[in-house]
Amino acid sequence: MGAVELVLIRHGQSEGNVAADKADRSRADRVMVPARDADVVLSDTGREQSEALGRHVATWPDDRRPQALWVSPYRRAQQTAEIASGAAGLDLMPRFDERLRDRELGILDALTWRGVRRLHPEEAERRRWLGKLYYRPPGGESWADVALRIRSVLADIDRDEDGRRVMVVCHDAVITLFRYVCERIDEGTLLEGARRNPVANCSITRLVRPSGSGIWTSDVVGDVGFLRTRDAEVTKHAGERHVG
Repeated sequence: MGAVELVLIRHGQSEGNVAADKADRSRADRVMVPARDADVVLSDTGREQSEALGRHVATWPDDRRPQALWVSPYRRAQQTAEIASGAAGLDLMPRFDERLRDRELGILDALTWRGVRRLHPEEAERRRWLGKLYYRPPGGESWADVALRIRSVLADIDRDEDGRRVMVVCHDAVITLFRYVCERIDEGTLLEGARRNPVANCSITRLVRPSGSGIWTSDVVGDVGFLRTRDAEVTKHAGERHVG
């Protein structure tokens, strides 16, 4: 047996997301990130999104409300979990786990795709040849590396949260790869889905497995309708669109 439900939440819009959009608009090589990745905080919009998420979760019936909370240790994820839990009235002790952190980009960190092509053309070509799933930038991780992290943390979730509904607050690539692992999606479907449907900030993806074992199925994918009904902005910053 193991967990019966995973409620996967991407953190709210961060100051890093805002800086990346600014770099795109100005056709810059580098994203002027305000802090190291682990310390990047939510923007004002991200805090509003997190509050709206919490108010939405507060409307869920008891048999749907999360019973455990696992969170990336990165500050933007911690803030999202804290704000949303407070607004939802969830009295859950967050469990911070470094395996839920965002993908590490190594020497390509804080570069736009334009910057990668100009400053590291050999890496742009290697990325093109290997593909998104297996390309590992020097000093960084491939998506396959992140999938290994997820397989590991899932084993602990199953052991520690047997029969429970678990909310996981993390990052876009991590959520995409949770689906890859849990639903046993093939590489082509994984990459096409990531291209066509980027994970929006504060979106909800729900995976269910009533038996507590075997393959998960997606019940909800990327829901942001509650943001619109609560007058919070919907933002779809694809965190890895530049170098991933």
